[in-house]
Amino acid sequence: MPDALTPRTIVITGASDGIGAAAAGQLHAIGERVVIVGRNPDKTRAVAEGISAPWHVADYAELDQVRALAATLLDRYERIDVLANNAGGIFGERTLTRDGFETTFQVNHLGGFLLTALLRDRLIESGASVIQTSSLAAQRFSRFDIDDLQGERRFSASTAYGNAKLANILFTTELARRFGGNGRGGGLSAVAFHPGAIASGFAGSARGAWHWLYTNPLASRLLTSTEVGGSRLGWLAIGTPGVDWQSGRYYANNRPARTSPLAADPLLAARLWNLSAEMVGVEAR
Repeated sequence: MPDALTPRTIVITGASDGIGAAAAGQLHAIGERVVIVGRNPDKTRAVAEGISAPWHVADYAELDQVRALAATLLDRYERIDVLANNAGGIFGERTLTRDGFETTFQVNHLGGFLLTALLRDRLIESGASVIQTSSLAAQRFSRFDIDDLQGERRFSASTAYGNAKLANILFTTELARRFGGNGRGGGLSAVAFHPGAIASGFAGSARGAWHWLYTNPLASRLLTSTEVGGSRLGWLAIGTPGVDWQSGRYYANNRPARTSPLAADPLLAARLWNLSAEMVGVEAR
């Protein structure tokens, strides 16, 4: 990690809105070097220009854009101290991306998995922290079937989202197991967290109860603000692994939290890792 006087380079995906944008502003305010990544060029530019930060565009519904993003990040940034895999969303009916994968699974899991894999050596050299924005949905809505990751046998928007958020946690535990180190150039640290039910537009493409909850003015009063959710991401980003939080764990409200019992299955995590690597065309090391 850099010394106390050197700003960290913190890459936040899904930072054109919601908790990603909020965390970016908060981290910039305390002197960190924030790199903004978003799907929408205009919104991404606006957030970045508001804090004079560099910005890049990538739509996780196209894996070639993730590959191009990784190449750009490797070219532009000699070290990456924090990678916050925050991009994601809830969608409506089952659709496939042009890569041939179910959209919810690709945008919430495969995109971040691929980006992390392509940046892995740089992250390890930097002793980086890799943060996954997961959700309580991993416990409440998942019906995880490792043999039906694309939701071909059974599908609902809620189940697909819950399964993808559980995949985020399984990815976190396996990433920490395979590449964990002392956080000082000897490996990387990984953590997943639930930011809260956030009052943002991330469910704008969903239908039914999800869409109503996140777009109805009355219901939105029950949700957590983006500033609070962003501060939870920021707490992990500036925290010291092994001191403030433990690598390989899942957090809510800045504390270790329970999630689906499947998240503790090492064989399931390893199998998901290998299948994900095969899907995106990277070595399963």
